[in-house]
Amino acid sequence: MKIALVSDSLAHLPFPVLLDTARSLGIEGLEIATGNWSSAPHIDLPGLLKSAEARRDFLREFSRRGLELVALNCSGNPLHPVDGARQSAITRDTIRLAGQLGLEKVVMMSGLPGGGPDDRCPNWIVSSWPPETQEMLAWQWQERLAPYWQDLVTLARAEGVRRLALELHGNQLVYNVPTLMRLRAMVGETVGANLDPSHLMWMGADPIAAVDALGTAIYHVHAKDTFLNAPRAALVSRLENGSLTDIPGRAWSYITLGYGHDEAWWRAFCYRLMMVGYDGWLSIEHEDVLMARLEGVERSVTLLRDVVPREPGDFVPQPV
Repeated sequence: MKIALVSDSLAHLPFPVLLDTARSLGIEGLEIATGNWSSAPHIDLPGLLKSAEARRDFLREFSRRGLELVALNCSGNPLHPVDGARQSAITRDTIRLAGQLGLEKVVMMSGLPGGGPDDRCPNWIVSSWPPETQEMLAWQWQERLAPYWQDLVTLARAEGVRRLALELHGNQLVYNVPTLMRLRAMVGETVGANLDPSHLMWMGADPIAAVDALGTAIYHVHAKDTFLNAPRAALVSRLENGSLTDIPGRAWSYITLGYGHDEAWWRAFCYRLMMVGYDGWLSIEHEDVLMARLEGVERSVTLLRDVVPREPGDFVPQPV
């Protein structure tokens, strides 16, 4: 496994400085955000789509520093009942650009529609009561998610993009292992998981158990940690909608690697990934509001270097 960085982790840096900084920290690849829930400060999506020369120049910036462009990321809500068309256009353009750049992978989210055809706000159903919730959930899957993803997979295949890695994220229809596998059964193996353990942590799932359950359906991994604030969660549960900047007042918060779960946990997580055959990227995503961005990324790199085996196993028991 190798260490990458989600570009928005250092969104304040100009593109060349971002690449130089990544190289200086020992990061080997970049995952570049293209829009939707990112302002996409490091890429000109329309410009690159139009110009082969611009695409060559873009890739040259990586190669001359010994870095890889590992994926494009268009995370957002392409099924939003009001803003979905705009976000879906960015999603489709991202897939097209990935194909033109020779990338096989795009990182994204499943989307979340309203609860019915007249809704103007997304509706995340996380309860089985009252009874209409089940009707709303069935409508979301049958009328919005399935047809959308069938079309998107068709596009990806046509553009040469083999892997659409979906982040299991709250406020998305695909947010855990069963929902990912359900969509995958509907549309095929172009769809897999971007396994970000931090989301499963705050939802109460076990990321290591998710590794075992997903197996070869893991297409990408985000390295991000979650701090679980037990005294606060004891009062409010983990259903948290307080300010993201108020870490002491929240039941959970995204945090720098090692500050939510210790090095032993991350070592076990990485080893479990190896056990199911994952040998891809660990892409650091820094979203810790209490720690400086550069320091947080640096500390995350240090932790991953200590826990990720760098070479394939070569031990063979001697014959006796």
